Amino acid sequence: MPLSRRFFRLSYQGAVLLSVLAVAPLTWAWLASSGHRVVADSSPGWMAGVPEAPVALVLGAAAFGGTPSPMLARRLDISAELYRAGKVRAILLSGDNGRIEYDEPTVMRDYLLARGIPARALVLDYAGFDTWDSCVRARAVFGATRLTVVTQLFHLPRAVTLCRTAGLETFGVGDDSSRRWASTYAYAAREFAAAAKGLLDAVVLDSAPVFPGPRETSLEAALQSG
Repeated sequence: MPLSRRFFRLSYQGAVLLSVLAVAPLTWAWLASSGHRVVADSSPGWMAGVPEAPVALVLGAAAFGGTPSPMLARRLDISAELYRAGKVRAILLSGDNGRIEYDEPTVMRDYLLARGIPARALVLDYAGFDTWDSCVRARAVFGATRLTVVTQLFHLPRAVTLCRTAGLETFGVGDDSSRRWASTYAYAAREFAAAAKGLLDAVVLDSAPVFPGPRETSLEAALQSG
C-alpha cells in the first residue's frame, strides 16, 4: 500500500476512534439515566411524572453580585414548585463557596427565602464544587438516600447518572433553557468534556470530593421539621 494511502487510512481510523471516545461518556450518561428524568416545561401536567422524594438537590451555577444567574434562578424556581406541590420536603442547595467573596449556596438560599420557601426546609452545602462532589456529599455528608436532582436539560443525564453512581436513588428534573437563552448551546457543548470527567471521577477513579466531610445532620433536621 502506498505510504500516502496508508497515512490517510490511519488518519481516518484515528478520527473515527476519537469521535467514538468523545461520544461514549455522553452515551453512558444518557442510557444510565433513561427513565429517571423529566422536562419541566410550560405544560400544566409535567410534574405528574415526578415521583415524591424526601429531598430536592439543586446544583449550583453562576451567581453575580448576590443574584443567581438566569439558569440558576430557573433551577431554584423548579425546586420551589416541587416543594409547594409536596413532591419534596427539603431542598439541598449545593454550590461553590471556595472563595470568601463568592458564595453560591447563600445566594440560592436568599432567592428561595424571598419566594416564600421556609428557612427550615433549606440546607446548604458549601462544597459542591462540581456535580460529582455534590452527589457524593449529598449521600456521604448529608445522609441522603433518595432525591430529585434539579438542573438544566442538557446537564440532566450526567447529573442523574452521577448521583445514581454515587449510591443515591435519583430522579431528575431539567429545564429546557434552550428556549430562552442562546448561551445554553455553549454550555451544552461543554458536556462532552464534562461527561468524560464525570465518567473518570465516578467509574474509573471513584474520586473523593474535595471536602469529604465531616458528617452533617442539617438535612435530617430539615426533614424532621417538615
